[in-house]
Amino acid sequence: MNTSDTVVSTLWDGVVHFLDQGLTGASWWQVVLVTLVLTHITIASVTIYLHRHSAHRALDLHPVAAHFFRFWLWLTTGMVTKEWTAIHRKHHAKCEREDDPHSPQVFGIKKVMWEGAELYRAEAKNAETLSRFGHGTPDDWIERHLYSRFPVLGVSLMLILDVALFGAVGLTVWAVQMFWIPFWAAGIINGIGHYWGYRNFEATDASTNVFPWGLVVGGEELHNNHHTYPTSAKFSVKPYEFDIGWVYIRALGLLGLANPKKVPPKMAYGDVKPVADEKTLEAIIANRYEVMAGFAVELRAACQRELEGLKARSADTGVMKSARRWLHRDDDKVPAEVRPQLAQVRAEHPVLDKMVTMREELRALWTGTHATREQMAADLQAWCRRAEESGIAALRDFSVRLRSAHA
Repeated sequence: MNTSDTVVSTLWDGVVHFLDQGLTGASWWQVVLVTLVLTHITIASVTIYLHRHSAHRALDLHPVAAHFFRFWLWLTTGMVTKEWTAIHRKHHAKCEREDDPHSPQVFGIKKVMWEGAELYRAEAKNAETLSRFGHGTPDDWIERHLYSRFPVLGVSLMLILDVALFGAVGLTVWAVQMFWIPFWAAGIINGIGHYWGYRNFEATDASTNVFPWGLVVGGEELHNNHHTYPTSAKFSVKPYEFDIGWVYIRALGLLGLANPKKVPPKMAYGDVKPVADEKTLEAIIANRYEVMAGFAVELRAACQRELEGLKARSADTGVMKSARRWLHRDDDKVPAEVRPQLAQVRAEHPVLDKMVTMREELRALWTGTHATREQMAADLQAWCRRAEESGIAALRDFSVRLRSAHA
């Protein structure tokens, strides 16, 4: 073999080796691990920078942190901050209505799950959406001349980097990166997060918590909590819930790179007042979702007691089980086929009927628009009096607890 043949053979072997393992020579499990780390950084960038910082202003970010997230998202998603922010703000403003950009209640769960990215791209072309909801987003030189102008360039550079680092398998790494956000964010959170799961709070929309442990999607799994308190930098509310995005925000805070501005409110309790006053009213209204969630717990417990009584009498318990699931929910969230059963339960069980009636009267305290502060306080006092004179222990105890609330 002559010298030229040797050179060609050596070069070919080098090309084959490069295509096989890239510059890193990583094994398959190392490639998988790196891919998971890279996609998780992208998830963290979306939830911390785009969602909590840009769309909701729930925290301030140091310019260094904000620019890192912006650069990383340009590389790994090609998303433009103004577009994402505007579309998400519109989602909250028009939630579950015809103008909602990606509601499964409007488009259907299948459409949002598998074509959520297409819905996003279609809305990104709506100039009115960007103009009305895209205010306060970056408009510096690099945004105008690079990030917004050439969004495809970023993901193209990421493709080159992946292939350079991992060889031919880098194409798979890049494909996973490109698929990660459309599936988890656009599909799972925008789709499942408004269709299936559990609800801590009766928010005005159909939002649900997909899982109580927000690990895979950076805390976005706690979607009902977020829609209840959209300007909170922390998504977890219950003791058993975990928001890894909040862990990252706290870590950034320790480094001086993030400053959370708001977290979910928490009702404070003290001595029981003789009567509920305007301070009590203020505390109840500020924590109204927590108040109603507490009332829902009492209502479900009352249903369970009634259910146990039916079991003791060997009666049909199917209707009561349905009541335990739905009676505490707002009427517009109850399926039409269940409503006759709930009406039957209320007619046959005066205790439950009274509790539902009192729940609606309590909620009317803050949904009314014409009452003065003094009138609202008087209405609260009257509500507490009726609750404590109802002869229903759950109502009495709940009212006494309300009289100990303070802002």
